[in-house]
Amino acid sequence: MSVTGAPPTHDELVAKMTGGMTRPDLPRFEGSERLRPDGRPRPEFRAELRRVPNVINAVEVIATLAAPVAVIAAVIATGHPLAVVAAVPVIGTLQLRWFILHHEAAHRLLFSHRWLNDRIGINLLGWLPMGTGSHFYRRGHANHHRDEFGPKEPDFLLYSFYPISARSLRRKLLRDLVGVSAWRITKPRFTGLVKLKYVPLSLRFFAGQAIVFGLFWLAGHPWLYLMAWVLPWFTWYQFINRLRAVAEHGGMTRTSDRRNTTHHIRQSWLARVLFVPYHVGYHLAHHVDSGVPARNLPRLQRALEEDGYLPAAASWPTYRALWRSLAAGSPEPA
Repeated sequence: MSVTGAPPTHDELVAKMTGGMTRPDLPRFEGSERLRPDGRPRPEFRAELRRVPNVINAVEVIATLAAPVAVIAAVIATGHPLAVVAAVPVIGTLQLRWFILHHEAAHRLLFSHRWLNDRIGINLLGWLPMGTGSHFYRRGHANHHRDEFGPKEPDFLLYSFYPISARSLRRKLLRDLVGVSAWRITKPRFTGLVKLKYVPLSLRFFAGQAIVFGLFWLAGHPWLYLMAWVLPWFTWYQFINRLRAVAEHGGMTRTSDRRNTTHHIRQSWLARVLFVPYHVGYHLAHHVDSGVPARNLPRLQRALEEDGYLPAAASWPTYRALWRSLAAGSPEPA
């Protein structure tokens, strides 16, 4: 509550809950031959960056769709309970790759043909791994890019209060690993069955899962639907997705300078394999210009660094270093 007893304004919430990881001493950027003062690429450079790599993306989609099938086939062929246990983090990691391609499609950057982009990226990749296959995510995500930490930011609480204590971060991650976070996400799909406004979304959700279950049933192993599809998403997926998300915006704040809304972390091959596939780890570049396909984000990031928009000291050397700093504060509400 504010001093007057009225609910706090959004600006008051931003001041109280965000900004613990910002860098207020960043030098002013005056622009360059390739970049505007706000970091956005100038027209000629932007035109080069915005070309959608349709063929490469098609190969990535096919591989991403096929990978869980191959893993589950290996589990069935092995026929050992430990194979199921080992598959949980693997499938959860692959489900995250589905989501990242879905995110690319939400920006209309998976395929240049809009119908193909939406049918594959939104209605398929955004449907089968515990989603609804609708444009609901796209609309919310547009608000995230339009005004990070603004009044319509869908993930305001996710990024707030950092740095927190190591104990608090462990508590959040434990809730992810035991399914508490996933239940909070999926519960509206169950309650939506009795709320007229949300019935279509809920029906789409359950129809998608019925299809996935049907595939397991046709394979002769219906029980694997719970162990090798639902369980990975309810546990490992939530765990690595939080680590990815807080590394993008944790502790940053609402400002027109995107160097203080979004972290940049030096990318490694291991991080790309485990939780930031398809160049999604170049998140500052993505927020500087969200119309640049992921394949071209490394090139934009190099320009941001070479032209002086992002000083070397403003980049995190590793994800581990950033997570350590995110968990180096005082206890906050979990």
